[in-house]
This record gives sequence, C-alpha cells and structure tokens, in this order.
Amino acid sequence: MILHKVGARIWIARIMITWGVISAAMMFVTTPTMFYVLRFLLGIAEAGFFPGIILYLTYWYPSHRRGRTTTFFMTAIALSGVIGGPLSGWMMQSFDGRNGWSGWQWMFLLEGLPSAFLGFVVYACLSNSPEEAKWLSEDEKRMICVELPTQAAPHASTPALEAAGAALRDPKVYLLSFLYFAAVCGGTTLSFWMPTMIQSLGAKNMQIIGLISAVPYAFAALAMILYGRHSDKRAERRWHYAVAVAIGGVGLALTSWTGAYMWLSVGLIAIAIAGSVSALPVFWAVATAQLSPQSTAAGIAIITSLGNLAGLACPYVLGVIKQSTGSLTGGLFLIAGVMLAGAFVMIGSGSIRPRADHRSLPVGKMSDVSAR
Repeated sequence: MILHKVGARIWIARIMITWGVISAAMMFVTTPTMFYVLRFLLGIAEAGFFPGIILYLTYWYPSHRRGRTTTFFMTAIALSGVIGGPLSGWMMQSFDGRNGWSGWQWMFLLEGLPSAFLGFVVYACLSNSPEEAKWLSEDEKRMICVELPTQAAPHASTPALEAAGAALRDPKVYLLSFLYFAAVCGGTTLSFWMPTMIQSLGAKNMQIIGLISAVPYAFAALAMILYGRHSDKRAERRWHYAVAVAIGGVGLALTSWTGAYMWLSVGLIAIAIAGSVSALPVFWAVATAQLSPQSTAAGIAIITSLGNLAGLACPYVLGVIKQSTGSLTGGLFLIAGVMLAGAFVMIGSGSIRPRADHRSLPVGKMSDVSAR
C-alpha cells in the first residue's frame, strides 16, 4: 500500500537496500536473541517486495497477459534455488575459516550485499508507471493505456483506509487467500525441508546437497515458464491453477514412499516444486483480475499476508509431526491434502470468474512494447 502511494521506484529501492544490509548483518549473530531480532527485522524489510511487484505489474499489463509476465518474475524463485543452492554450499565449504569467519558468515555477507547494491540500481533505473517511462514514446504510452483503461493509476487518490476497509469486507479476498495459502504451502515446505530430505537419502557433503537441490528448481523454472505461457494462450486460469497445485500435492505425498531411491525421490520433489510454483503466477493472474482497481493494493496485501502464513505453518507442522513420529510421511500427506483442497476449492467456487479485458489492439504491437 505504501508502494501504491509513494511509487515503486522509491519503495522497491528501500526494500532492496534494507533487505540486503540486514541479511548481511546476520553474519554477526552470536545468540538466539540476536538471531530472532535480526530475522524479525529482515521480515519487516522484505515483506513488501513480493506483493509490491505483483501490484507493479498491474500498472503495465492487462490481466490476459499477466500469467506470462508474472511467470517471468516468479521464475526468479526457482532460479534462486538453481543458483543459490550450489552457491551457498560452495561458500560455506570454501570460505570456512577465512578471516576467522565461519562459512555461514561469509554466505550471509556475500549473498546480502548484492541485494543492497541492486537497490541503488532500482532507484536509478525504474519507472513508477508507463506514463513516467522515458524509454517509451508517447504513442507507446497511449498504447499501454488503451490496454489498461480500468486500472487504477499509481498514486491514486482513494484513501488508504477506505481501500483497505473495502478489501477487508470482501469475502472473495479471503477465498483467494486460502487458494494462495494452498499453493505456497508445498513450495515453502520443500524449500525449508529439501536439504534435510536429500541428506536423509544419503547425501552428506554440503556442496553435493546444494548441487542436488538445484535439479528440482531448474525443472521448476522451465515448467513455470511453459505453464504460464500455456495459460495465457488458452486464456484459462481456474483449471490451470487446480491441475498445477494438485500435481504438486500428489508429488509431495509420493516422496514419502521412495526413500530408498535417491533420484526417484529427487524427481518427485522436482514435480512437487514444479506444480507448486507453476500454480502461483496463474493464481496472481486470477487474483488481480478479481480485485477492483480501488482495492487492488490492499487486496494484494491481505492475500499475501494471509497466504504467506503457509511459510510459517506448513514447515512448522511438518517439523512437529516428524518430531512426534520420527517420520516426515504424516506431515507430507497433511500438506498434500491442503494443496488438493485448494484445487477443489478453485474448481468448485462460483465466485471466481475470469474478467475479460482483451482489447482491439493487435497483440503483436503490444508484445513489441512489452518486449522492450
């Protein structure tokens, strides 16, 4: 909501800089209290980034193009696993002991500072909206506005409390929050527990675990791009979401039966992650089309806040069940059940309907501008 008020350029830059600095500062943690305080501050610093980008994309793209564009943004989640897993393992092993620091300290430093640097790049380069983009001609700016006639412009005059109140009173926001929760549940569980799962399959070396972890994310990145493109091409969202999240849930459940076969388990983990992350851009194409222009920022904020509770609840519940039973099986089945429930709710809901906003503008011309 602050991004909607002050503009993406300032707010995303602020997020990136504070996020990177606090992340790097994690290297100085020596007590549990320091860890909790810095981790809490890190959460505050980065909380607005993801919903802010989702909102920002609505300033540039109509809903029938958002599956593809949101996919390209969210591919970074999968690619961060491809790059970050092996890189983190290499840093922790190769830098351990240098300058008297442990490998994990070097990892926080070397992975935090690039984020802060990119914050300054964002401030220098990002345009708040198509109207402010110096790299677009006046004709191209008008072309984009034709595609977005009902989209509320940044810095809209609707009072923040009024917009938030309207979003809080909308039952559809809570339905969408559950659907987002169901999709996030599988991805966050696997990102949290995958190193442990791979280690239990027989991999012991940190660098090897990092390299194996990259395989599912590489597969997921490719699947997400192709799936988002297919959803836009078919102009269909509900079944695309339901099929993806169901595949993710089934893949997650099956991993509990293949512990004796490492690469079969890794393959199922890849399918589970691919299903989970492929559902997310399709979901946001649905969600942003359902919200009114006046309540888009507040609605995205509420959906993200409630849905991201999956990042707390799902890994925690899985940990509690593992501690109680000595196995991940029960927890994996429970989380798979939540994901399947999301699929059934999406298909069965009569309140979620695609809102057409196709225009008479030739697709090729708009695609040229989008590509630029």
